[in-house]
Amino acid sequence: MTDYSDNRYFKLFEKQKSHQFTIGNTSCKTRIKKLKSLKHALEVTYKDSIREALYTDFKKPYLETDLTEIYPVIDEINFVASNLKTWLAKQKVDTPIALLGSSSWIKNEPKGVCLIISPWNFPVNLTFGPLVSAIAAGNTVILKPSEMTPHTSKVMSDIVNDIFNDHEVALVEGEVEVSQELLKLPFNHIFFTGSPQVGKIVMKAASEHLTSVTLELGGKSPVIIDDTSNLDKAVKKIIFGKFLNAGQTCIAPDYVFINERIKTEFIQAFKTTLKTFYSENPSESDSFGRIVNQKHFKRLKSYLDDASTRNASIEFGGISDERDNYIEPTLIFDVSEDSELMQNEIFGPILPVKTYKAIDEIIDYINSKEKPLALYIFSKNKKRTTQIINNTRAGSTCINHNLLQFLNHNLPFGGSNNSGIGKSHGYFGFLEFSNQRSVLKQHTLGAVDLLMPPYNNFKQKIVDLTIKWF
Repeated sequence: MTDYSDNRYFKLFEKQKSHQFTIGNTSCKTRIKKLKSLKHALEVTYKDSIREALYTDFKKPYLETDLTEIYPVIDEINFVASNLKTWLAKQKVDTPIALLGSSSWIKNEPKGVCLIISPWNFPVNLTFGPLVSAIAAGNTVILKPSEMTPHTSKVMSDIVNDIFNDHEVALVEGEVEVSQELLKLPFNHIFFTGSPQVGKIVMKAASEHLTSVTLELGGKSPVIIDDTSNLDKAVKKIIFGKFLNAGQTCIAPDYVFINERIKTEFIQAFKTTLKTFYSENPSESDSFGRIVNQKHFKRLKSYLDDASTRNASIEFGGISDERDNYIEPTLIFDVSEDSELMQNEIFGPILPVKTYKAIDEIIDYINSKEKPLALYIFSKNKKRTTQIINNTRAGSTCINHNLLQFLNHNLPFGGSNNSGIGKSHGYFGFLEFSNQRSVLKQHTLGAVDLLMPPYNNFKQKIVDLTIKWF
């Protein structure tokens, strides 16, 4: 038996483990009450503190905080509260004729003690969103937010301490070493949001205990614009999706394919809309945030420098300011395929564009890469849209817009293989933190009881008839 006594988080884990059945047996009403307490904290008590913390951490505009951090969690809580009674109810299933005399059902039970490791780019949303699902399913939870947004982590810690006992929900802060220590513990489920590289580390650690995982990862999400699309509308939506949160969004457009016939019009529409959204100088705009820290600023700056040395053409932007972790919204063409911009997920306000002649070129290109977390199509041609969807693979797809699939709680959110494992949001998130326990109850003597040893010819005939007719 593994000795965890030297792990500083073992006592917290054991405390939650010892309370897991108490928490797991709470009523639907009790769980909803907890969720509504969290909702009130986000909506009223801590709203201003969250806004200020995110602005301090990376100058996230207040409106973006409300729209992308606070609203999605509140909406998730409302959706869960409206449906949880149904999700927790005994789900009866049909009984096959060979099992006459019995009844069967599915019980959605808690997995137990869960770990949620969340990222820095949408720290409130991507910490408390999964927490809503975990609480709804009746689990105990340890939260580990990113160390890169310390002011926001402090506010989230205050919220958790205000609402929950640590034997039910606890938040621990710290550097990567904290996550490493937590991953040594035998959690019943781990929900991780971050890069594919770190996702592999999490999955490897989970495999030591055969812990189930949800991995919300990322990758390079492509956008396809064909010559039937409304170009002005497409450009506005793409700019919104790409430069929201200064491009630091896992489902942001990572690169764009445009039909070569509309390249000039695309560039002009892009420049016009960017100036409308963020003024002539985006560094002075109250609607454009900053890169989270110098490490990521330097990473993005190196991507731009690398592209420039490979003769890429910057059509707009490219200006940066290290003192403010500022990188201007940038549109770039002729990017070499072996450049950093095309090899890595960008996760910043830089948008490479590739031109194409035929849709088959795009399909072949996308399929030569890892499956993306999202794929976006701007087209009025239904046949072409269907062709792209049927011949590619992606975690999600949005047609004639981007990002919005994340906000529909009736849709599962998640990736595929390199872009993620498992789904979240709504019922799908609830299931991720639940074990679908099968239950069969025998009421009367059944056919199987008549076929127990000793075997004879009569019993063989019954089995033969059962195989043939049932």
